[in-house]
Amino acid sequence: MKSVIIEKNDSNQRLDKFLTKSYPNLPKTLMYKYIRLKRIKVNGKRAEISTRLSVGDVVDMYINDEFFVQKETVYDFMKASKSLDIVYEDENLLLLNKKVGVLSHPDDREFIDTLIGRTKRYLYEKGEWQPDEESSFTPALVNRIDRNTSGIVICAKTAEALRILNQKMKDRELHKLYLCIVHGKLKKVTDTLEGYLVKDEKKNKVFVSKKCSDESKYIKTKYRVLGYKDGLSLLEVDLLTGRTHQIRAHMASIGHPLLGDGKYGTNELNKKLGYKKQCLCSYKLIFDFTTDAGELAYLNQKEFTIDDVWFKEEFIKGTL
Repeated sequence: MKSVIIEKNDSNQRLDKFLTKSYPNLPKTLMYKYIRLKRIKVNGKRAEISTRLSVGDVVDMYINDEFFVQKETVYDFMKASKSLDIVYEDENLLLLNKKVGVLSHPDDREFIDTLIGRTKRYLYEKGEWQPDEESSFTPALVNRIDRNTSGIVICAKTAEALRILNQKMKDRELHKLYLCIVHGKLKKVTDTLEGYLVKDEKKNKVFVSKKCSDESKYIKTKYRVLGYKDGLSLLEVDLLTGRTHQIRAHMASIGHPLLGDGKYGTNELNKKLGYKKQCLCSYKLIFDFTTDAGELAYLNQKEFTIDDVWFKEEFIKGTL
């Protein structure tokens, strides 16, 4: 028999979801059976699969000890780098400056040294996150940025912060601005571009069209020219829609590809400048809540900026 008291990060979820995450050795068929036979109870009473857990609830499990056996814990994230550039931190979240070359999440080539891996190591070593004590919650990134793009990434430290931030991201109440350098001099100092994006899954590439189709998604990109020098323009970009590779594809479609972008740009132009790194950074984040933000309401209208964007300084100094 085992009893578990529900803590904050394990609350507000269904009983079956909690059990599946917390006790992977317990087959789902048996779990459903034990709930039905009252061998798994909540607060000493019969529970349903869909029973939603609250802080302080007691889950009693009258089942074999073998289902509670945990393998010796080896944390892969402890092998990740300690390098982490923190823009802002409080008890609910971290704002991180992801560098070019670092993956946000693992892929088939890099599993350990990712931004989320580094963040987990940081919080674990700091004593703010103990995976052995958290039955189902793990720190999570709210947004992600491509390997070759730098900028602000949000990490939620708590389940409630993750829930709120995910909803705010969906409702577009988190406002992100980008800096980038493009080839050429744009005709307009500021403009709003519109089009339709079609993704080619095999090539992992998107294409911009002026015509709508069943496969396309509407895109809208606003830019403002901040400076022009030696055939290059420094832009501030506001994504009015958030699609895969939107800035890169949209700027390339009007004849102004990003400096250092080999996928949507022209390698010949990049090679002339000896440039391989993509000049794109999500440099500013504004919390613009128009609906209730619960325990994160204190963040409303706060603005966070990366001041030392590497290519901006090089552009101003003329060392690109």
